[in-house]
Amino acid sequence: MNFAELNARIFRKESVPQVLWQPRLEHWYNVNKREGTLPERYRDMSLLEVFDDLNCSVRPYWAFNSCIQIKDDLSVRQEHETHGERDITVTHTPAGDLVSVQKRASRSHHPEKYPVVTAEDMKVMEWILTHRTVTFDHEKYRQACALIGDRAAPSIYISRVNVMRLIIDFMGFENGLRALFEMPKETEHLLRTINETDDLLLDVVCESPIEIVNFGDNVHQMLCPPPLFKKWVMPEYIRRNEILHGAGKKTYPHWDGDCKQLLVYVRDCGFDGYEALTPLPQGDVTLEEIRDAFGDELILLDGIPCTDFLPTEPLEGLMERTRKCIEYFHPRLVLGISDELSPVGDIERVRLVSEIVREYETRNT
Repeated sequence: MNFAELNARIFRKESVPQVLWQPRLEHWYNVNKREGTLPERYRDMSLLEVFDDLNCSVRPYWAFNSCIQIKDDLSVRQEHETHGERDITVTHTPAGDLVSVQKRASRSHHPEKYPVVTAEDMKVMEWILTHRTVTFDHEKYRQACALIGDRAAPSIYISRVNVMRLIIDFMGFENGLRALFEMPKETEHLLRTINETDDLLLDVVCESPIEIVNFGDNVHQMLCPPPLFKKWVMPEYIRRNEILHGAGKKTYPHWDGDCKQLLVYVRDCGFDGYEALTPLPQGDVTLEEIRDAFGDELILLDGIPCTDFLPTEPLEGLMERTRKCIEYFHPRLVLGISDELSPVGDIERVRLVSEIVREYETRNT
């Protein structure tokens, strides 16, 4: 059975004799490729050749997400300036301008100023959202299918839901939470606008040939504690899942932060599974707690902490948690790294997991 068929059958909850090992290696590969620090074995390999050499599947968002074309109104234009370590973007619209600032570090960047600060900024962002168009590029889809081949089933991630987009994309954590309390009318109007304007995206996804849809939310209970989750996020999860399941899609969200306080809600949101839930010692939950919260129906994507792939950590921890994941969750399992391999991670530990998976399959066939 090829990886793509296995991937699809897991989400259709059909019988699967194999374990699908699907780590995310893109960041590790791209950073080390750029800095000239790829191990000798991989220096002349493409990213997909690395996956093939390690005998593992690929989570192909980066190949298929370009099929979803979200475009601003033609009247929207952006100006970019660089001042030292700061990249400044000014977005001009008929409703006003938004300014964001990114500060660059050696391997990453972080927002120094988010585009939305005031109630007037919220109105500008609402104008942008309500004037966007969404289309599906079938030619890019065919190209992505040809590129990925039988390495994985086509999948995409879609925009973050209301509160998570407010906090991560538009306002930042501190300003976003303050706005919910100090400008509740304006902030809640923006959240409802996010919900409503995302329907165009959902319609396009429903009509597309993509079967597996990830909600790329980066949920963390400190960013979205239970009261906010229950009021805003869970109702939108339920609504989106009803729409997407009605079109035959399979869905899961990306929860890559601490989530012990949110586990109680996992069966109520309407998902087929959950990605990136991070167990101890990196996250705040055990594999046993995830297993008990999931019951027999939900699919776990990932399950092995990223920290287990650091060269300073004992191999015994990686091997133990890998075997536990398989024991606890197979066949409702897409084994992976919660949530991706660090640029300083040991790539040969990925090969070790491939060997553990192969041993399991040999023992059970």
